[in-house]
Amino acid sequence: MAVEFVGIDPNTDRDHCPTVWADAEAQEILLQGWKPSPETQVECEGSSPANGPVPESEAIVRIPARMIPMIREACDAVERAQLR
Repeated sequence: MAVEFVGIDPNTDRDHCPTVWADAEAQEILLQGWKPSPETQVECEGSSPANGPVPESEAIVRIPARMIPMIREACDAVERAQLR
C-alpha cells in the first residue's frame, strides 16, 4: 500500500487530529475523524431506505469543513493515478 499523507486539521491539538491520506495504488482515500455521537450514528443509519446498521468493518467519522481542500487534494491524487 502506498499511502500518501495529504493533510491534518489545521486546528489540531495533536491529540484530536482529523487527517486525510490518499492511496493512489488502491484508488482509495483514508480519513481519520471524530466518532459521531450515538444519536448521530442512528440518524445516519436511518437516513435512507438503503441504509442499515453500519457493519463492524466500517465507521462513520466527522471531518470539519475546513479540511475540504485536503479531501479534494486526496481525490485528485487518486484520480491522477487512474490516468496512469
